[in-house]
Amino acid sequence: MRVGIPRTLSYFTFYPLWKPFFETLGAEVIVSPESNKELLDDGVRNTVTDACVPIKLFHGHVAALIDKVDILFMPRLVSLDGKSTLCPKFLGLPDMVKYSIAGLPEIIENRLDLKKGKMELYRFLYGIGRRFTANRLKIMHAIYRAKYNFANYRKLLFKGLTPVEAFACLEGGQEPSVQLIDGALKLAVVGYPYNLYDNFISIGLLTKLRRYGVQVVTPEMVPDKEMKRLSKKLRKNLFWYYSNQVVWAAIYYLEDKNLDGIIHLTAFGCGPDSMTNKIIELECKAKKVPFITVSIDEHTGEAGVETRVEAFVDLIKRKKGMV
Repeated sequence: MRVGIPRTLSYFTFYPLWKPFFETLGAEVIVSPESNKELLDDGVRNTVTDACVPIKLFHGHVAALIDKVDILFMPRLVSLDGKSTLCPKFLGLPDMVKYSIAGLPEIIENRLDLKKGKMELYRFLYGIGRRFTANRLKIMHAIYRAKYNFANYRKLLFKGLTPVEAFACLEGGQEPSVQLIDGALKLAVVGYPYNLYDNFISIGLLTKLRRYGVQVVTPEMVPDKEMKRLSKKLRKNLFWYYSNQVVWAAIYYLEDKNLDGIIHLTAFGCGPDSMTNKIIELECKAKKVPFITVSIDEHTGEAGVETRVEAFVDLIKRKKGMV
């Protein structure tokens, strides 16, 4: 049984959980290719015009898997922390795809809503496992292996690795390597993981910053206990899970006296980000920390982003007397 997982959206959060789970059940996991212009063009043709670029790209990834898999894994993610919900497009994603793309294979669209209790993740995984085997012990073993692998993945993130780097460490069995440069600028790059860590969508933003000699930190590197602490700091949190993660991470890094600036990567047309961006901007203004917003869509050119980011880095270096 070949299970297809699109290489975008929740992939950057949960792939180390999904992959060992399906493999332990005896399935072969097939991931769509890395994002590229062809996939995005396919997505633009197959989805509604007012969707944000990550949703358009998701449709392209799904289209790339149709003839390669027996089942598409497309869970309906509602709440990942038991409090906030995900963007409405996440909630309706399986329906959007089914009514936009023809010839789809079977779809696993089980609903995950942790507002229903701490055991909901177990029930979610067990329900999926029953589609592959009636052996209860085999399903339990798959759940255990998946959660163990996911815990190791999270530890790698907290050590300063990006999700893509952590994936490589887990699959290759190699030791994590995080290179820190003495005296380097420290910039927090915040945004949704499916924007930050997709090199095509972000136009290689993290790679470019590291090439400039910048130490980059992201929301996924913030420990869970700190996120929980910061969730109580604002008078009112946002409704959306990923938006809260971005805001709390920005506030966490603003507490670091060595932070030199914040870059917020946002997708054009993202409703939740209109509020997320303003909150971060006001927090940065209060702390007198340099801040810039980089907005992306399917028409964004690499040269324009690179010019803005390079100018932002140069201005901070001049302010610090480094040039």
